[in-house]
Amino acid sequence: MWTSGRMSNAKSWLGLGMSLYFWGLMDLTTTVLSGTPTPPGKLEALLSDKPQSHSRTKRSWVWNQFFVLEEYTGTDPLYVGKLHSDMDRGDGSIKYILSGEGAGVVFTIDDTTGDIHAIQRLDREERAQYTLRAQALDRRTGRPMEPESEFIIKIQDINDNEPKFLDGPYIATVPEMSPVGTSVIQVTATDADDPTYGNSARVVYSILQGQPYFSVDSKTGVIRTALMNMDREAKEYYEVIIQAKDMGGQLGGLAGTTTVNVTLSDVNDNPPRFPQKHYQMSVLESAPVSSTVGRVFAKDLDEGINAEMKYTIVDGDGADAFDINTDPNFQVGIITVKKPLSFESKKSYTLKVEGANPHLEMRFLNLGPFQDTTTVHISVEDVDEPPVFEPGFYFVEVPEDVAIGTTIQIISAKDPDVTNNSIRYSIDRSSDPGRFFYVDITTGALMTARPLDREEFSWHNITVLAMEMNNPSQVGSVSVTIKVLDVNDNAPEFPRFYEAFVCENAKSGQMIQTVSAVDQDDPRDGQHFHYSLAPEAANNPNFTVRDNQDNTARILTRRSSFRQQEQSVFYLPILISDNGQPVLSSTGTLTIQVCSCDDNGHVLSCSPEAYMLPVSLSRGALIAILACIFVLLVLVLLILSMRRHRKQPYIIDDEENIHENIVRYDDEGGGEEDTEAFDIAAMWNPREAQVAGAPKTRQDMLPEIESLSRYVPQTCAVSSTVHSYVLAKLYEADMDLWAPPFDSLQTYMFEGDGSVAGSLSSLQSAASDSEQSFDFLTDWGPRFRKLAELYGAAEGPAPLW
Repeated sequence: MWTSGRMSNAKSWLGLGMSLYFWGLMDLTTTVLSGTPTPPGKLEALLSDKPQSHSRTKRSWVWNQFFVLEEYTGTDPLYVGKLHSDMDRGDGSIKYILSGEGAGVVFTIDDTTGDIHAIQRLDREERAQYTLRAQALDRRTGRPMEPESEFIIKIQDINDNEPKFLDGPYIATVPEMSPVGTSVIQVTATDADDPTYGNSARVVYSILQGQPYFSVDSKTGVIRTALMNMDREAKEYYEVIIQAKDMGGQLGGLAGTTTVNVTLSDVNDNPPRFPQKHYQMSVLESAPVSSTVGRVFAKDLDEGINAEMKYTIVDGDGADAFDINTDPNFQVGIITVKKPLSFESKKSYTLKVEGANPHLEMRFLNLGPFQDTTTVHISVEDVDEPPVFEPGFYFVEVPEDVAIGTTIQIISAKDPDVTNNSIRYSIDRSSDPGRFFYVDITTGALMTARPLDREEFSWHNITVLAMEMNNPSQVGSVSVTIKVLDVNDNAPEFPRFYEAFVCENAKSGQMIQTVSAVDQDDPRDGQHFHYSLAPEAANNPNFTVRDNQDNTARILTRRSSFRQQEQSVFYLPILISDNGQPVLSSTGTLTIQVCSCDDNGHVLSCSPEAYMLPVSLSRGALIAILACIFVLLVLVLLILSMRRHRKQPYIIDDEENIHENIVRYDDEGGGEEDTEAFDIAAMWNPREAQVAGAPKTRQDMLPEIESLSRYVPQTCAVSSTVHSYVLAKLYEADMDLWAPPFDSLQTYMFEGDGSVAGSLSSLQSAASDSEQSFDFLTDWGPRFRKLAELYGAAEGPAPLW
């Protein structure tokens, strides 16, 4: 505590801290600890440094604060104040010591005179005050002359910071057509100066740009509208610049600015209007229900929810035949077909369409009405309609192991016209680039043309076309979605190459690896894998497999003490099986390296030490090795020579070459319709006529295309599903890379009752009275002269031979 004299019998300190630059801003009669003002007479005496007679009278006022201005820019240290003890006689026996915040760094004291100076630039915004402690010591003994006392040095503020908008620039929105004085946004500027000292931090707001549309409150910074009827459709964006100035806006104050971007939001103040009062549209009589006829549009200058439209048909003779919907994205009215149209029944319709705003604001109803009407004329055009599929969409599920040529769906279409033309079916090949399917041209039977694989393509989306025979330009189409059902045709396998290591000091039962498997199939009940050692490794003495029952397995050691020098790598075959029907399995190999490890199981080395083997051989050993190699070469050449000169006779089998033999039989029947004499199935598939055993092949040519009749039931070859057989043969030819380099065209046709060719039998030809003329042979040239003489009409008497 600083005092101006002695207090009772104790020694006292007299301390004074004051700035040399009061500028009349500080009342030196500061409040003391006892609440009594400082005696003016005593203060002047201390400032003048004149010797005064010390009175022993007890004083109750205390000096415990110094004041100093910030931002001092002089070259000399800034004088803060003076510490003085009445024990100091001026002979230098008293040593003043300063400690506390900033002592020795920011503030220094003359240990002889007690003068305090600031040696660094002070900034109140960085630190407003410092708390220090002072003490007087006997210079010779170092004994404290007075108890240590604490005092404060306060930094006085000057106007050195301009106001700043910490949140700027600002973005604000205000509805258009708002009344004058509508609040837009409040801006706030912050001044780092001391708000309790003078006007340095008193901020006044003003508007620099944005008049006459907006104004700002000078004290609060609230921006308000200053002009009525601001229309968004005329001007939507405004840039307002606000200035904040301290010192109450007086001259010499510092100022800062910010930008406020104001956007006028839309209100429903514009009614919709149709730019056209009459619309002319046309629609084909074959237009399906819900198909689009045309569009109408009512223009609204508003936006967003205020521009939303609702279109309705309010009158007209087409209200039951047409409907109108609103497009929410473009706010247009879409007129669609409500029921099937017929040109023969009604050729034209008239609609009265209304467009209205569903969201209205009561204060703008006087600008309405907020709806408008227009007239729409629709003409129905007569067309030759393409074939129509029933139903309009097909969904087919087929297992992936279905045989080639199997009919999976019957596609049906009909001509809606009165003529009811015949229909021919085909597949749009752009929808089936892999040519997995084939459709019968007349029946519409959809069949498989190639093997299906769900793991390759699980879905097929094809388009089937139907064309009128009399008018090929009339083509209808239907989408057929085919889902390939999964069958268990893929065995589980390791997803990657597994390689593990086992330490030489491994213990029995120690886990060295966890393995998992993947399966391309997708069973309904999920994948369930089972792991075990392959049969050839079932009694493996080194490792075992433990199934974790979660589609993973652990590899465990069965013994301990592995040695690299004995065997450095183990190959463990693991059998992986699934839960499908039938159960499929595969064998994966786990490579296990034996490594040397430390006591903690960390690998040190996995390379076995190389054994040094003798590399030098005697001359006799080398001669023996070369002799063995020579003998082996001679044996190989001898075997190859014997195979080259071996000739095998051609196998001429009557049953194998049925197509090239004449089949004789004594049972006379009814021509081609008589199938009792011999088995015609052998001519369809000669290989099926062979007895069980090794197939007999000819050695002078490559094997011909293997028959795929196994894909097709034998009865199909002579039934109406001959397409299945042809498709199988076609796939066989496409897939056989060893087929002869020529195309083979085989034509299959039936005769007899029910055939378009009729019967070709000659058994009943004698009953016919018709005679066939061969006169045309005379016009075929010299090569056919003999035939013309034998079968042609006689031109004169027969010659005598």
